[in-house]
Amino acid sequence: MNNHFFKNALVLGLLSAIGPFAIDMYLPALPSIGQSLNAPMNAVQASLMAFFISLGIGQLLYGPISDMVGRKPPLYFGLGLFALCSVGCALAPDIETLIVLRFLQGLGASAGMVIPRAVVRDLHTGNDAAKLMALLMLVFSVSPILAPLAGSFLIEWAGWRSVFWSVTVAAVMALVLLATGQKETRPASERAGSSVRGALQAYWLLLRDWHFLGLVFIGAFGISSFFAYLANSSFVLIDHYGLTPRQYSIAFAANAAAFIGVSQLTGNLTRRFGLGPLVKFAVRGYALFMVALLVLNLFGMDRLDVMLGMLFVGFGFLGLVIPTTAVLALEEHGAIAGTASALMGTLQFVTGAVVMGVVGLFANGLAGPMIAGIAGCAILAALVARLTLPHVKV
Repeated sequence: MNNHFFKNALVLGLLSAIGPFAIDMYLPALPSIGQSLNAPMNAVQASLMAFFISLGIGQLLYGPISDMVGRKPPLYFGLGLFALCSVGCALAPDIETLIVLRFLQGLGASAGMVIPRAVVRDLHTGNDAAKLMALLMLVFSVSPILAPLAGSFLIEWAGWRSVFWSVTVAAVMALVLLATGQKETRPASERAGSSVRGALQAYWLLLRDWHFLGLVFIGAFGISSFFAYLANSSFVLIDHYGLTPRQYSIAFAANAAAFIGVSQLTGNLTRRFGLGPLVKFAVRGYALFMVALLVLNLFGMDRLDVMLGMLFVGFGFLGLVIPTTAVLALEEHGAIAGTASALMGTLQFVTGAVVMGVVGLFANGLAGPMIAGIAGCAILAALVARLTLPHVKV
């Protein structure tokens, strides 16, 4: 694997991490934001949900645009919008203003979510694409390991508003990296057939491709279970189990590390077993552990060590599901990779926002509703995998 391969993974991973960075640094601040702005828990969670919704919707625009004008111009615009809205979030006087600005901030961040996946498809297919996607996830996943811990230190030192000043700096650094470290992978000759009408036709084609949609929703339910954890874990671990923001960040990082570490086995495992069998095996393992955790909780085992241990193993399985389903979904759609990546990202993030909203309706500060949401998503992912890949043997 050459240096150019690793350079692409580094640059694309860092660009992809901007959006998650703005989520993960924010998590330890949720309880203190509620206290500072005199806002209830569901209103604070709404600021997170608004970011997720716009992160999904924005991808519908950026994907086709990147097919039409190239990959880099939309990234410049998105990162610039993200930086401006981050400054606004740092100065927000009330929760309503914060929710609106988080929505706009998510529209900017969505460029970094969709376009790097399209760049991977521009450069590679098959096993090489799976390797690059896994390496991209390695860089991308530095965010859920380091960002909550960094956020907890910033919050203790300078308050929750400092989180948004730090992500502003990160966005400016990403703009510099984009300008100096990433070449255009969508040459003008390949853009000639791309248009608004073509994008609408491509979306219609993809929405009728049941195999594509099945793979997208395996990943969507898998990642939505992690979103349910994102939205509720700080309240459960800090308010219910009594962890400090720093201890919460360490616990969150451990689960993210399982996701990241196992994802790096994707390349070797797909070469040995194939993408389809790996997806079915991983999603079954994930569902098994999450259902077991839910059963234990329902029978009264409300212990932090048990929950974190089961989540650690479960999120390890999930680390195999996300990159493999993304590669399989884009495999047959290279000519419209930006549009396909956009629809995939939008469906996944909108699904995640819906799951967060549903779990939020039952949130009571205890672990039960969060675990039920995670387990429900895992079961749905396993069912969709069974329907989408019926003839694939594990």
